[in-house]
Amino acid sequence: MPEGVNRRAALLPVLLCCLLAGCGERTAVPSASAGPVGGPGGQERAQQQLLRKGNGAEPESLDPHRTESVAASNIERDLFEGLVLETEDGELVPGAAASWEVSADGLSYRFHMRPDARWSNGDRLTARDFEYSLRRSCDPATLNGYSSILYPILNAEAVVEGRLPPTALGVQALDDATLEIHLSGPTPYFLGLLTHSSAYPVHRPSVERYGEKFARPGNLVSNGAYRLEEWVIQSHIRLLRNRYYRDDAHTSIDEVWYYPIENDDAEVNRYRADELDMTEGVPFRQVRWLREQLLGELRIAPYLGTYYFGFNNTRPPFRDNLPLRLALSMAVDRDILTQRVMGTGEQPAWGFVPPVVNYSGQRPAWADWTQEQRNAEARRLYHEAGYSEQHPLEVELLYNTDQNHKRIAGALAAMWKQTLGVRTKLLNQEWKVFIENRKRRVITQVFRSGWIGDYNDAYTFLQLLHSANGQNDPGYRNPAYDALLDQAAATADPAERRALLEAAERQLLADQPLIPLYFYASKRLVKPWVGGYRPNLMDHHHSKDLYILRH
Repeated sequence: MPEGVNRRAALLPVLLCCLLAGCGERTAVPSASAGPVGGPGGQERAQQQLLRKGNGAEPESLDPHRTESVAASNIERDLFEGLVLETEDGELVPGAAASWEVSADGLSYRFHMRPDARWSNGDRLTARDFEYSLRRSCDPATLNGYSSILYPILNAEAVVEGRLPPTALGVQALDDATLEIHLSGPTPYFLGLLTHSSAYPVHRPSVERYGEKFARPGNLVSNGAYRLEEWVIQSHIRLLRNRYYRDDAHTSIDEVWYYPIENDDAEVNRYRADELDMTEGVPFRQVRWLREQLLGELRIAPYLGTYYFGFNNTRPPFRDNLPLRLALSMAVDRDILTQRVMGTGEQPAWGFVPPVVNYSGQRPAWADWTQEQRNAEARRLYHEAGYSEQHPLEVELLYNTDQNHKRIAGALAAMWKQTLGVRTKLLNQEWKVFIENRKRRVITQVFRSGWIGDYNDAYTFLQLLHSANGQNDPGYRNPAYDALLDQAAATADPAERRALLEAAERQLLADQPLIPLYFYASKRLVKPWVGGYRPNLMDHHHSKDLYILRH
């Protein structure tokens, strides 16, 4: 283990203070209420059940088989319902299916549809709708970037890769009321996969009539608690209650407005002006003030996700340059990042998999060193990679437009400059452009990213870096890593499967195709009159489970 102290380390807090000083707090309109929340009894509901949510970026689409963003998923959870539904506390319960049975070998699932399930236009929802939709989701012509999540289904991978037709997928409607799904191997987390948007049903007549425009207002027919009424780009998306929804009797909110607000400061100001009932996030720098001034309205909770910066492993300077990738990762002081730059409950990430059930997260040996020791080794590796103060690395760091992402990117640039002398150019882009450039890997060198678990299992994180995954934006390829994941996917024994996944994460960290920075914490402001809100590990909140108290 190398020794040595960074002779310039004392300057880093100064640089970070300068970086943070440029973001002074704004004065905003104070939150107001017209009377005691919930009326005299505290539980009286408002006559108008209207919910207004901040939602981050503009969603790229509302076609559940073609979206990838959290912003789109938030809305789609209101519009659609899969066979299985996830409750606020993470329990898996019947959704569009009333019940199901699993075969003794774990390879076949039989779902029984609810007889009262309807589409938002009144059409009956049947098993044939799910047969069609799962085939469409895996059809390469659909361009579903998430199709790999359905790989446990028999023949799914071959269908996605175009080696078999969609009709070969292991999904069969036995009749209108019964759906069978056959798996290629035992998959203990399979029911959790069915809560993902890739497993949502789409209305076949609408898709065939409108093509790519089927998910627009006036065309979209959905089966969830709400229907799409209006979409004004860069303004709002308005949903109305779906009176045909099978559980409409227990739904309170009549109308939901989603606002795409990428600037966290603007979102907080609109919240405090009572234009929003919930925010998507909050600015890091305002957390302490918000906690003190808006008592009980700031909600912070653990969140199943990892925030990281990815390297473009397909092009210089990072292709075939492990010393350089390691040097940049070691030079990041994750304690300063989580405690001083953010300070909102995030935990430093040395591995890629956050705390999940039945798994021990892996970490490199240097995670237990002091930051001074990591910095010394980072400088040695930086020189080994061919760089020095006289010949510094010049790199572009790409992030999507957001004040918090900007602060994190600026902090990393300051740390790299301080420890290694790296010259970093920060580039921010609107979400859709940012995603496209990440995928193309043509101009991207280092890019911001985050991965939120689709289910509570290590595989949902590790499969992202499989070479066959269409969302493997770092372009990481290692046959040994792929083989470990493939073995784990085909292994029924829990202990053996866990060992394979842990070995895969160790291989990933040895190759360092990305820089894990921290494990997420959800943080948002919620008005005291929003009833039914409960923080949860997945940070999923269905509008149908909420209600508005009198205020």
